[in-house]
Amino acid sequence: MVYIALAILFSVAVSVLLKFARRAGIDIVQAVATNYVVASLLAWQLLGATPQAALAAKATWLPLVALGILLPAIFVVLARSVRTAGIVRTDVAQRLSLFVSLFAAFVFLGDVLTGQKALGIGIALVAVLCVLWRKEHGKAEGGAWWAPLLVFAGFGAIDICFKLVAKAGASFAAGLLGAFLIALVLCWVVAIVRAVAGKAPLTARSIGFGVLLGACNFANILFYVRGHQALPHDPSLVFASMNVGVVVLGSLVGALGFREKLSAVNWVGVVLAIAAVAIMTFM
Repeated sequence: MVYIALAILFSVAVSVLLKFARRAGIDIVQAVATNYVVASLLAWQLLGATPQAALAAKATWLPLVALGILLPAIFVVLARSVRTAGIVRTDVAQRLSLFVSLFAAFVFLGDVLTGQKALGIGIALVAVLCVLWRKEHGKAEGGAWWAPLLVFAGFGAIDICFKLVAKAGASFAAGLLGAFLIALVLCWVVAIVRAVAGKAPLTARSIGFGVLLGACNFANILFYVRGHQALPHDPSLVFASMNVGVVVLGSLVGALGFREKLSAVNWVGVVLAIAAVAIMTFM
Protein backbone atom coordinates (compact mmCIF):
# COMPACT_ATOMS: atom_id res chain seq x y z
CA MET A 1 0.00 0.00 0.00
CA VAL A 2 3.07 2.25 0.16
CA TYR A 3 2.94 2.60 -3.62
CA ILE A 4 -0.71 3.69 -3.49
CA ALA A 5 0.02 6.22 -0.73
CA LEU A 6 2.80 7.70 -2.88
CA ALA A 7 0.52 7.77 -5.94
CA ILE A 8 -2.11 9.65 -3.91
CA LEU A 9 0.47 12.15 -2.63
CA PHE A 10 1.84 12.89 -6.08
CA SER A 11 -1.64 13.17 -7.60
CA VAL A 12 -2.61 15.83 -5.06
CA ALA A 13 0.86 17.41 -5.45
CA VAL A 14 0.07 18.09 -9.12
CA SER A 15 -3.06 19.99 -8.07
CA VAL A 16 -1.09 21.95 -5.46
CA LEU A 17 1.57 22.89 -8.04
CA LEU A 18 -1.11 24.09 -10.45
CA LYS A 19 -2.65 26.12 -7.61
CA PHE A 20 0.65 28.01 -7.21
CA ALA A 21 1.39 28.33 -10.94
CA ARG A 22 -0.32 31.67 -11.62
CA ARG A 23 0.95 33.45 -8.53
CA ALA A 24 4.48 32.25 -9.39
CA GLY A 25 4.23 33.83 -12.85
CA ILE A 26 4.30 30.50 -14.69
CA ASP A 27 3.25 30.21 -18.32
CA ILE A 28 1.15 27.05 -18.15
CA VAL A 29 1.63 26.13 -21.84
CA GLN A 30 5.42 26.09 -21.44
CA ALA A 31 5.12 24.16 -18.18
CA VAL A 32 2.81 21.55 -19.72
CA ALA A 33 5.07 21.22 -22.79
CA THR A 34 8.11 20.61 -20.55
CA ASN A 35 6.07 18.23 -18.42
CA TYR A 36 5.63 15.93 -21.42
CA VAL A 37 9.35 15.96 -22.19
CA VAL A 38 10.05 14.76 -18.64
CA ALA A 39 7.16 12.29 -18.62
CA SER A 40 8.24 10.80 -21.97
CA LEU A 41 11.84 10.31 -20.82
CA LEU A 42 10.69 8.71 -17.56
CA ALA A 43 8.20 6.43 -19.33
CA TRP A 44 11.00 5.27 -21.64
CA GLN A 45 13.54 4.76 -18.85
CA LEU A 46 11.38 3.44 -15.98
CA LEU A 47 8.59 1.59 -17.81
CA GLY A 48 10.72 0.44 -20.74
CA ALA A 49 8.09 1.90 -23.05
CA THR A 50 8.55 2.27 -26.80
CA PRO A 51 5.94 3.86 -29.04
CA GLN A 52 6.38 1.33 -31.87
CA ALA A 53 3.95 -1.17 -30.33
CA ALA A 54 1.25 1.47 -30.14
CA LEU A 55 1.90 2.81 -33.65
CA ALA A 56 2.11 -0.63 -35.26
CA ALA A 57 -1.64 -1.17 -35.19
CA LYS A 58 -3.60 1.25 -37.36
CA ALA A 59 -6.55 0.95 -34.97
CA THR A 60 -4.51 2.83 -32.35
CA TRP A 61 -3.77 5.88 -34.48
CA LEU A 62 -7.06 7.72 -34.00
CA PRO A 63 -7.28 7.29 -30.19
CA LEU A 64 -3.55 8.10 -29.87
CA VAL A 65 -3.95 11.36 -31.78
CA ALA A 66 -7.02 12.13 -29.68
CA LEU A 67 -4.96 11.48 -26.55
CA GLY A 68 -2.15 13.69 -27.85
CA ILE A 69 -4.65 16.55 -28.12
CA LEU A 70 -6.74 15.81 -25.03
CA LEU A 71 -3.88 15.31 -22.55
CA PRO A 72 -2.34 18.80 -22.82
CA ALA A 73 -5.73 20.46 -23.32
CA ILE A 74 -7.13 18.93 -20.16
CA PHE A 75 -3.93 19.85 -18.27
CA VAL A 76 -4.55 23.50 -19.11
CA VAL A 77 -8.20 23.16 -18.06
CA LEU A 78 -7.06 21.39 -14.87
CA ALA A 79 -4.88 24.39 -14.04
CA ARG A 80 -7.82 26.74 -14.64
CA SER A 81 -10.12 24.57 -12.53
CA VAL A 82 -7.72 24.42 -9.58
CA ARG A 83 -7.32 28.19 -9.73
CA THR A 84 -11.00 29.12 -10.05
CA ALA A 85 -12.91 26.25 -8.44
CA GLY A 86 -10.30 24.93 -6.02
CA ILE A 87 -8.48 21.67 -5.34
CA VAL A 88 -11.45 19.94 -3.70
CA ARG A 89 -13.86 20.38 -6.60
CA THR A 90 -11.20 19.64 -9.20
CA ASP A 91 -9.93 16.43 -7.59
CA VAL A 92 -13.45 15.10 -7.05
CA ALA A 93 -14.38 15.89 -10.67
CA GLN A 94 -11.22 14.19 -11.92
CA ARG A 95 -11.74 11.04 -9.86
CA LEU A 96 -15.43 10.70 -10.74
CA SER A 97 -14.56 10.97 -14.45
CA LEU A 98 -14.15 7.18 -14.41
CA PHE A 99 -17.93 6.97 -14.53
CA VAL A 100 -17.90 8.69 -17.94
CA SER A 101 -15.82 5.82 -19.32
CA LEU A 102 -18.02 3.33 -17.48
CA PHE A 103 -21.08 4.82 -19.16
CA ALA A 104 -19.33 4.72 -22.54
CA ALA A 105 -18.36 1.07 -22.00
CA PHE A 106 -21.94 -0.17 -22.16
CA VAL A 107 -23.07 2.37 -24.78
CA PHE A 108 -20.21 1.92 -27.27
CA LEU A 109 -18.06 -1.04 -26.17
CA GLY A 110 -20.69 -3.70 -25.55
CA ASP A 111 -20.55 -3.79 -21.74
CA VAL A 112 -23.70 -4.79 -19.84
CA LEU A 113 -25.44 -2.21 -17.68
CA THR A 114 -26.37 -3.74 -14.33
CA GLY A 115 -28.43 -2.19 -11.57
CA GLN A 116 -25.28 -1.68 -9.48
CA LYS A 117 -23.46 0.08 -12.32
CA ALA A 118 -26.47 2.31 -12.96
CA LEU A 119 -26.60 3.14 -9.23
CA GLY A 120 -22.89 4.02 -9.21
CA ILE A 121 -23.24 6.27 -12.26
CA GLY A 122 -26.31 7.97 -10.80
CA ILE A 123 -24.62 8.66 -7.45
CA ALA A 124 -21.49 9.93 -9.24
CA LEU A 125 -23.53 12.43 -11.27
CA VAL A 126 -25.32 13.67 -8.14
CA ALA A 127 -21.94 13.93 -6.39
CA VAL A 128 -20.53 16.08 -9.21
CA LEU A 129 -23.54 18.39 -9.09
CA CYS A 130 -23.24 18.72 -5.30
CA VAL A 131 -19.51 19.37 -5.34
CA LEU A 132 -19.81 22.00 -8.10
CA TRP A 133 -22.72 23.79 -6.42
CA ARG A 134 -21.85 27.30 -5.35
CA LYS A 135 -24.26 29.79 -3.90
CA GLU A 136 -24.10 33.54 -3.90
CA HIS A 137 -26.99 35.77 -2.86
CA GLY A 138 -29.40 32.88 -3.19
CA LYS A 139 -28.42 31.93 -6.74
CA ALA A 140 -26.08 29.31 -8.13
CA GLU A 141 -22.81 30.87 -9.15
CA GLY A 142 -21.78 29.76 -12.63
CA GLY A 143 -18.40 31.48 -12.85
CA ALA A 144 -16.35 28.54 -11.57
CA TRP A 145 -18.38 25.47 -12.48
CA TRP A 146 -17.46 24.94 -16.13
CA ALA A 147 -13.75 24.16 -15.61
CA PRO A 148 -14.25 21.20 -13.20
CA LEU A 149 -17.11 20.01 -15.41
CA LEU A 150 -14.69 19.95 -18.35
CA VAL A 151 -12.19 18.10 -16.13
CA PHE A 152 -14.92 15.53 -15.42
CA ALA A 153 -15.75 15.06 -19.11
CA GLY A 154 -12.16 15.39 -20.36
CA PHE A 155 -10.58 12.78 -18.11
CA GLY A 156 -13.47 10.46 -18.93
CA ALA A 157 -12.72 10.88 -22.64
CA ILE A 158 -9.01 10.23 -21.97
CA ASP A 159 -9.85 6.99 -20.16
CA ILE A 160 -12.02 5.90 -23.10
CA CYS A 161 -9.15 6.58 -25.53
CA PHE A 162 -6.73 4.52 -23.43
CA LYS A 163 -9.27 1.67 -23.41
CA LEU A 164 -9.47 1.85 -27.22
CA VAL A 165 -5.67 1.79 -27.50
CA ALA A 166 -5.54 -1.27 -25.22
CA LYS A 167 -8.37 -2.94 -27.15
CA ALA A 168 -6.31 -2.53 -30.34
CA GLY A 169 -3.52 -4.57 -28.73
CA ALA A 170 -1.05 -1.96 -27.51
CA SER A 171 0.34 -2.17 -23.99
CA PHE A 172 -0.43 0.57 -21.48
CA ALA A 173 3.20 1.73 -21.43
CA ALA A 174 3.44 1.89 -25.24
CA GLY A 175 0.16 3.78 -25.54
CA LEU A 176 1.17 6.14 -22.76
CA LEU A 177 4.51 7.02 -24.38
CA GLY A 178 2.91 7.38 -27.81
CA ALA A 179 0.35 9.83 -26.42
CA PHE A 180 3.03 11.72 -24.47
CA LEU A 181 5.17 12.17 -27.60
CA ILE A 182 2.25 13.50 -29.67
CA ALA A 183 1.29 15.87 -26.83
CA LEU A 184 4.94 16.94 -26.51
CA VAL A 185 5.18 17.94 -30.18
CA LEU A 186 1.84 19.77 -30.22
CA CYS A 187 2.58 21.65 -26.98
CA TRP A 188 6.02 22.81 -28.09
CA VAL A 189 4.66 23.99 -31.45
CA VAL A 190 2.13 26.14 -29.58
CA ALA A 191 4.73 27.33 -27.03
CA ILE A 192 7.24 28.32 -29.74
CA VAL A 193 4.61 30.07 -31.87
CA ARG A 194 3.49 32.08 -28.81
CA ALA A 195 7.10 32.95 -28.02
CA VAL A 196 7.87 34.06 -31.59
CA ALA A 197 4.69 36.14 -31.62
CA GLY A 198 5.85 37.87 -28.45
CA LYS A 199 2.86 36.70 -26.42
CA ALA A 200 4.79 34.51 -23.98
CA PRO A 201 8.61 34.44 -24.23
CA LEU A 202 10.20 31.19 -23.09
CA THR A 203 11.40 31.50 -19.50
CA ALA A 204 13.61 29.32 -17.31
CA ARG A 205 11.04 29.69 -14.51
CA SER A 206 8.21 28.16 -16.54
CA ILE A 207 10.41 25.41 -17.97
CA GLY A 208 11.82 24.57 -14.53
CA PHE A 209 8.31 24.46 -13.12
CA GLY A 210 7.40 22.09 -15.97
CA VAL A 211 10.23 19.73 -14.98
CA LEU A 212 8.83 19.51 -11.44
CA LEU A 213 5.28 19.15 -12.76
CA GLY A 214 6.33 16.37 -15.13
CA ALA A 215 8.16 14.48 -12.37
CA CYS A 216 5.12 14.62 -10.07
CA ASN A 217 2.72 13.77 -12.88
CA PHE A 218 4.73 10.72 -13.92
CA ALA A 219 5.36 9.63 -10.31
CA ASN A 220 1.60 9.51 -9.81
CA ILE A 221 1.26 7.19 -12.82
CA LEU A 222 4.32 5.09 -11.95
CA PHE A 223 3.36 4.39 -8.35
CA TYR A 224 -0.23 3.59 -9.35
CA VAL A 225 1.11 1.02 -11.85
CA ARG A 226 3.51 -0.33 -9.20
CA GLY A 227 0.57 -0.62 -6.81
CA HIS A 228 -1.28 -2.85 -9.27
CA GLN A 229 1.88 -4.91 -9.79
CA ALA A 230 2.39 -5.31 -6.03
CA LEU A 231 -1.25 -6.38 -5.51
CA PRO A 232 -2.04 -8.28 -8.72
CA HIS A 233 -4.95 -10.17 -7.13
CA ASP A 234 -6.57 -7.10 -5.56
CA PRO A 235 -7.14 -4.59 -8.39
CA SER A 236 -10.36 -3.37 -6.75
CA LEU A 237 -8.45 -2.54 -3.56
CA VAL A 238 -5.88 -0.52 -5.53
CA PHE A 239 -8.63 1.21 -7.50
CA ALA A 240 -10.69 2.12 -4.43
CA SER A 241 -7.69 3.17 -2.33
CA MET A 242 -6.37 5.46 -5.06
CA ASN A 243 -9.62 7.22 -5.88
CA VAL A 244 -10.95 7.55 -2.34
CA GLY A 245 -7.49 8.57 -1.11
CA VAL A 246 -7.22 11.40 -3.65
CA VAL A 247 -10.73 12.64 -2.86
CA VAL A 248 -10.08 12.62 0.90
CA LEU A 249 -6.55 14.08 0.79
CA GLY A 250 -7.52 16.64 -1.87
CA SER A 251 -10.46 17.72 0.27
CA LEU A 252 -8.28 18.11 3.36
CA VAL A 253 -5.56 20.02 1.49
CA GLY A 254 -8.06 22.30 -0.23
CA ALA A 255 -10.22 22.99 2.83
CA LEU A 256 -7.47 23.22 5.47
CA GLY A 257 -4.37 24.16 3.50
CA PHE A 258 -5.94 26.69 1.13
CA ARG A 259 -9.10 27.52 3.11
CA GLU A 260 -11.41 26.78 0.20
CA LYS A 261 -14.97 27.57 1.19
CA LEU A 262 -17.24 24.54 0.95
CA SER A 263 -20.93 24.45 1.78
CA ALA A 264 -22.80 21.56 3.37
CA VAL A 265 -23.98 20.57 -0.12
CA ASN A 266 -20.35 20.43 -1.32
CA TRP A 267 -19.38 18.13 1.56
CA VAL A 268 -22.36 15.91 0.78
CA GLY A 269 -20.93 15.68 -2.73
CA VAL A 270 -17.54 14.57 -1.36
CA VAL A 271 -19.23 11.82 0.69
CA LEU A 272 -21.30 10.74 -2.32
CA ALA A 273 -18.13 10.61 -4.43
CA ILE A 274 -16.59 8.16 -1.98
CA ALA A 275 -19.81 6.12 -1.98
CA ALA A 276 -19.85 6.01 -5.79
CA VAL A 277 -16.26 4.72 -5.86
CA ALA A 278 -17.14 2.08 -3.25
CA ILE A 279 -20.09 0.87 -5.32
CA MET A 280 -17.88 0.77 -8.43
CA THR A 281 -15.23 -1.23 -6.53
CA PHE A 282 -17.53 -4.03 -5.46
CA MET A 283 -19.33 -4.52 -8.79
